[in-house]
Amino acid sequence: MWRVLLVLLFLAWPAMVPAEALRARYEVHAAGMVLLELEARFELAEAGYQVETQLRTRGLAAMVASGEQVSRAEGAWAGPAPRPRHFISEGVWRGRLRRIALDWPGGDARVLELVPPNEEEEREPVPEAMRRGTVDMLSALAGLSRQVAREGRCAATAPVYDGRRRSDFEARGTGREVIRPWRGAWHGEALRCDYEGRQVAGFRRDQDRSQAAEPQRGTAWIAAPFVGAPFVPVRVDIPTRWFGTVTAILLGAEPVERRPQFVR
Repeated sequence: MWRVLLVLLFLAWPAMVPAEALRARYEVHAAGMVLLELEARFELAEAGYQVETQLRTRGLAAMVASGEQVSRAEGAWAGPAPRPRHFISEGVWRGRLRRIALDWPGGDARVLELVPPNEEEEREPVPEAMRRGTVDMLSALAGLSRQVAREGRCAATAPVYDGRRRSDFEARGTGREVIRPWRGAWHGEALRCDYEGRQVAGFRRDQDRSQAAEPQRGTAWIAAPFVGAPFVPVRVDIPTRWFGTVTAILLGAEPVERRPQFVR
C-alpha cells in the first residue's frame, strides 16, 4: 500500500501557489471498488513549503490492511531544490501504531523516531551513504512543484528516504490527452506524465529482493481543476501487486486559509 501513497504524493503538486493554500481530495479505485481516500493540503511559497496528507483505507483494502495515516513536512529551498527540515508520518495499520519522525541537520537525514523499529520488522537498515542527499516523499513533491512551475514541463527525479526504505522516482511528460468523464471525477484536457519508482534499499529480510526492486511504472494526467487553479493530478494509474492497476481520481479541489508555521 505504501507504493500507492508514495506515487500519488510524488505526482500530486506540479505547480506553485505563492499566495494561498489548496486542498485536493482523491479516491483510489480498482475493480469497481474504492480502496483509498486521500486529502492533501499544500502551502508553497518562495520562502519555503508545508505539505500535509491524510490517507485512509476503504472497502476491500480496509478488510485486507485497514489503516489511516497523517503525514506532514516542512522545508525551504536550496536554489531550485527542496531542503527538508522536518517530516512526520503517523497512523495505525492493522491495529498497530506506526510513527516516523525525521529531520535534516546539516542537510543529512536523521531518524528521530521509528515505531516499530526496523529490527522488530526484520528490515535491513538503509546505509548512511544512501541516506545522504535524500528527501522525504512530501519534499520530493514540493521539489517537483518548483521544477514544473519554472520550466513548464513534467521532468523530475527524486531520491526518497522515508526512515525505512530508500527509493528512486522519475517523472517525464509525454504530451497532452483528453480525460473522459468517469465516476463523477474531473474530466477535460490534461498533460500526460509517465513515472517510474524503484526501491533500492531498506528491504525486508524475508522479501524476494529481485521482486521488491522491480520498477513500478504508471501514468498521471495533470491539469488545473478550475479556472485560475494550480495544476494538480486529475487522474493517476498506479500498478500494484495486490489489485492490478488501480486508478486515483480527483474529486475536488479548493483554496483554503494558510496555517501557522509547522510545529513538530
